[in-house]
Amino acid sequence: MTKRISDLELPGAMRGIAESPNSAVASTEECLRAIETQNPIINAFLSVDTEGALAQAKRIDEAAAAGSARGALAGVPIGIKDVLTVEGMPATAGSKILEGYRPPYTATAVRKLIDAGAVILGKINCDEFAMGSSNENSAYGPVRNPHDTDRVPGGSSGGSAAAVAAGMAVATLGTDTGGSIRQPASFCGVVGVLPTYGRVSRYGLIAFASSLDRVGPFAVSVHDAALVLGTIAGYDPLDATSSLRPVPDYTEGIDKGVAGMRLGVPSEYFGKGLDPEVQSAVESTIERLRAAGAEIVPISLPHTRYAVPTYYVIATAEASSNLARFDGVRYGYRAPEAKTLAEMYRLSREGGFGAEVKRRILLGTYVLSAGYYDAYYKKAQQVRRLLTDDFLAAFKNVDAILTPTAPTPAFKIGEKADDPMAMYLADIYTVTASLAGICGISVPCGNSHEGLPIGLQILGNHFAESTVFRVAQAVESLEK
Repeated sequence: MTKRISDLELPGAMRGIAESPNSAVASTEECLRAIETQNPIINAFLSVDTEGALAQAKRIDEAAAAGSARGALAGVPIGIKDVLTVEGMPATAGSKILEGYRPPYTATAVRKLIDAGAVILGKINCDEFAMGSSNENSAYGPVRNPHDTDRVPGGSSGGSAAAVAAGMAVATLGTDTGGSIRQPASFCGVVGVLPTYGRVSRYGLIAFASSLDRVGPFAVSVHDAALVLGTIAGYDPLDATSSLRPVPDYTEGIDKGVAGMRLGVPSEYFGKGLDPEVQSAVESTIERLRAAGAEIVPISLPHTRYAVPTYYVIATAEASSNLARFDGVRYGYRAPEAKTLAEMYRLSREGGFGAEVKRRILLGTYVLSAGYYDAYYKKAQQVRRLLTDDFLAAFKNVDAILTPTAPTPAFKIGEKADDPMAMYLADIYTVTASLAGICGISVPCGNSHEGLPIGLQILGNHFAESTVFRVAQAVESLEK
């Protein structure tokens, strides 16, 4: 496997690139070489802008040589999940229905990266419309886990996690609706951040479930992830749900350690279905945090058992509404054999959407239909409130919450493809935070006996990203 930029002897990957002369071109070329050798195996990148990336890197190095101020991410090569738009680049959302679409605008989160000097390498594979837990649902083939290419990288942002793990990018952007950043981060052994809902603009994000979708970073180190989040976060007038709350420097105080912190451990996350090796790795890390001065507090999140069904009612209902716009009329795939308007709608959606997307559209349409709305969708929203209240009550007594990120290490490609319920349960520890709108992070905390990464999930209250990064940095330090 190609050596990762973050493995080079730099004072943190991004700081090293941003502060070193002539480093933008060198770093970009290294990532492009990794893409050339690794991507035919991993299938993480769907499109690569080699010419544009090198031209941008050259401009950054020339500006630095002339003494111009460098942005916080100057010269840092970054890949973008293909549900985020970049003007002129393909935006497929992993679906045939958007094949060939090139948007005329750039997502706010990506624009902020560009403004900070980042080099955009290209667009990254994902489960179709971000619907999946394994990255097997892409119309452009599955992504493979760099640690074992017979296994999945997680989903839906599996391509973004795999690209970082394989050294094809220093950092990437992904999206998380029910665990789609944190679970792939766990499977691929990298850091993945779920920001508080409203912390990062969703403008330019091809929507799955609008009350759940969030944009966040992947990186090799906690510090690098904090730096990227600080760059993309903040209010955006183009997104009415983005927060006006000021964005702190997430790297400030990140090395304070956990001495004196109260960290909650919910009993509901350590029961039936949790792989023994995952449990052992997570519990061992928790004990080391205790030894480092944290107070470990047993807590309960009593409505956790309702989280998965609640999520799959709300998320599919919103997906049914959001994906109605893909009809073969304005953009994307249009069935060539259609002879009437009704046929065009039906055949375009039939041929353009994959099986999992169709499954979720059907389920979402059903729970929103007359006679079932109150029984399913309304009730799910009520349970969502209870889940949120569980967390708010817990955060009155603890600074952060520690759980496994996923119940198992990465599973084999095809292992759960024919069992949607088993696949959905891969998100059992992540959907709760998604429904509650709180922030979280997955950080590596060990490996299975087969060498597969295991992740620890750290959850924080709304807009408590600084606290989450502080705990994650302490975990990362323990692992070194």
